[in-house]
Amino acid sequence: MIGELTVGGGAIGADECGRRWEAWGFGEVAAAFGEFEWDVVGWGMVWDYADAGDHPELHQTWMRDPSSGRYHLDVFREPHEGDRWICRRDCSITLPYAELIEVGAAGIPYVIPEAALLFKAEAVRPKDQGDFERTVPLLPRYRVARLTEWITRVHPPHIWLDVLGA
Repeated sequence: MIGELTVGGGAIGADECGRRWEAWGFGEVAAAFGEFEWDVVGWGMVWDYADAGDHPELHQTWMRDPSSGRYHLDVFREPHEGDRWICRRDCSITLPYAELIEVGAAGIPYVIPEAALLFKAEAVRPKDQGDFERTVPLLPRYRVARLTEWITRVHPPHIWLDVLGA
């Protein structure tokens, strides 16, 4: 499960990765926010989670307040094998969830910045470019190296690779 970036092309099918597409931890998140409703989004459309939650190419899930209709949380349901995340764009990229998800000082879990930036790299919007420009200078070298390797493998050529020194 992946959320928005936090700093102090299309999906590949299950047959291509040979992995399950279950939503690691999503049931726990949904249960923790039981008063909210969940929608699945993709291709410019929105569906009720009950209708589209099992679709293998739809992974972005929004938490909605049923009284106001406002969305409060954006969750990516990601492929995994056991406790190991599998990148849907290149199934050779994997990390243990214990390494992919960190917990901030307030106790809120978040995905590591290089993984969030990898997702944003697919179709860079102005917001994504800003996130990249603000985040990369704060990353230790090993995280920049990992982001560089991932973008080189998943999105070559890419405008960020020049800045990353690739």
